[in-house]
Amino acid sequence: MNEKARGQGLLSVEQALEALLTRAEPIGDREEVALDEALGRVLAEGQASPLDVPPHDNSAMDGYAVRCADLDGGGALRVGQRIPAGSQGAPLEPGTCARIFTGAPIPPGADAVVMQEHCRVAGDRVTVEQPARPGQHVRRAGEDITAGAEILAPGTRLRPQELGLAASVGLARLPVVRRPRVALFSTGDELAAPGTALGPGQIYNSNRYTLAGLLRNLGCVVLDLGAVEDTLEATRGVLRRAAGECDLILTSGGVSVGEEDHVKAAVESLGRLELWRIAVKPGKPLAFGAVDGTPFMGLPGNPVSSFATFCLFTRPFLLRRLGVQAVMPRVVGAESGFDWTRPGDRREYLRARLEPGAEGRTVVTLYPNQGSGVLTSTSWADGFVIAPEGRVIRRGDPVSYIPFAELMS
Repeated sequence: MNEKARGQGLLSVEQALEALLTRAEPIGDREEVALDEALGRVLAEGQASPLDVPPHDNSAMDGYAVRCADLDGGGALRVGQRIPAGSQGAPLEPGTCARIFTGAPIPPGADAVVMQEHCRVAGDRVTVEQPARPGQHVRRAGEDITAGAEILAPGTRLRPQELGLAASVGLARLPVVRRPRVALFSTGDELAAPGTALGPGQIYNSNRYTLAGLLRNLGCVVLDLGAVEDTLEATRGVLRRAAGECDLILTSGGVSVGEEDHVKAAVESLGRLELWRIAVKPGKPLAFGAVDGTPFMGLPGNPVSSFATFCLFTRPFLLRRLGVQAVMPRVVGAESGFDWTRPGDRREYLRARLEPGAEGRTVVTLYPNQGSGVLTSTSWADGFVIAPEGRVIRRGDPVSYIPFAELMS
């Protein structure tokens, strides 16, 4: 963080994240779910394999199982048996081979598999036309997983490949952390619901749908409380209800010192509130606190600021509460396809997307209007370019880029 931002009392992104993550107490509740219901859930405890994978030596190819010593004379071998996957062959007799298929167990006595493409077949006789070595095209028992080894660590977010891994060792159910319950509401008489006519001075409530979608992408159960009447009594009432039912209370806008901004006063009357100013753009103001012991987070009201601060701060907070340790998104290198010549004293997250550049290169380009109220930029973009504090970026410079795919799950 540069001296100007520090002088303004702004927290760096890293300082704000550290403060949030140290306050992210784990959700202790867990449940057991069937494997086909576990996608996206967070594993509550590590899982060990009860068996070797593969459970037996098996063929990696369609071909012929042989004893290498029988090939030294160069003569043809008699096909003594046929072993498809899912069956068990008999011991290999000297001077014979076994027709074998991918995944089938290696018969006792065989020590290699020869690909069918390297064999000449005449009736029940096979001539191997290329040298074979012991272990060739044989998958050994336990080659992938040994019995007793941990295959999934606690805190793992279960993707399709983790579900397949669990299935490969016979696990039908997994212990997972209970889904976070998040109460979401907005304040402001200026907000109208889509599908209704706008009154004088009103705007449609977009943040409600953006934030609810982001929460559901994380696997949260959303208690959508809609728009709350702009009174202290109504705000206190909805906060009490949310605190009794949820793991996090999330709002956008309304946490300021204005006469019609009642969230700050309501939270402070029921618990505690910290207001942070962060050296980030869009998004500088962020509120964090608790209502009757339930964490509260207030995001900025501008739609892009709300979107960005959720991705940067709310998402890692919720993931850490689920027990995930690696909560930060993957940042990749990219080539700038733009000039950024007006750096400020806050780190900027610019809405951008990857596009074809000259000579077959891929470059990252910016949406032309980076205003915090321009929600179109988040739909047009497929990620954020990070513009460090005070840094000029020229076309062709290397830049850091966060794909939205890293932030939407």
